[in-house]
Amino acid sequence: MPELSLDRLTAALEPEYLEVLGGFDCTGEPGFPAWARTLVLLGPREPGFWPHLKAQPEWGGPDPVDRWSRRVIGRLACDLGGKARFPFGGPPYHPFFAWALRSGRIWESPVRFLVHDTQGLLVSMRGALILPQALDFGAASRPCDDCAQPCVTACPVGALSAGGYDVAACHAFLDLPEGADCLAAGCRVRRACPVSQGYARLAEQSAYHMGRFHRAG
Repeated sequence: MPELSLDRLTAALEPEYLEVLGGFDCTGEPGFPAWARTLVLLGPREPGFWPHLKAQPEWGGPDPVDRWSRRVIGRLACDLGGKARFPFGGPPYHPFFAWALRSGRIWESPVRFLVHDTQGLLVSMRGALILPQALDFGAASRPCDDCAQPCVTACPVGALSAGGYDVAACHAFLDLPEGADCLAAGCRVRRACPVSQGYARLAEQSAYHMGRFHRAG
């Protein structure tokens, strides 16, 4: 197989406004192909991801984000001699939460949502690459360890806590006029994270996902 470095992979992702969120060595593990050496988690790269996605042919049809992810990440996997996996399309679903916790750059936050070292609580995974090459990702520090953790008290109805996610309470709040801010700009808990505030995700993108979550309830 051709040589692959993290720099080369990053360069291949840039035109699609994707970035490496982390990864791990999966050599010889059950559930992975025998040739697999590395799993790489991919997510949006900001600024620029949302305008780029809205200019793609999938936009305007059903599930445009997922269909775009499948096309783009699937093609990249083929180009690199690997396989793509996605956090949608189940059941059954691939264990993206568990994979994230092994990445060295994503952890469970005090409110149980995943938190990333540069994207904070706004982290989202569009897919994963299973590759036959070994890659070195390095390591990062969990941002929550040196944080005042404003996420813990940010939810107006206490729907998010160390005890879990009260989805019913969240949906009920979004039905009220007071929930308009969360629908228009994104979850207050996710926005309260200091790392999230340094990540250039557009409010329009957060509103899109909050709207789909609200309608699904």
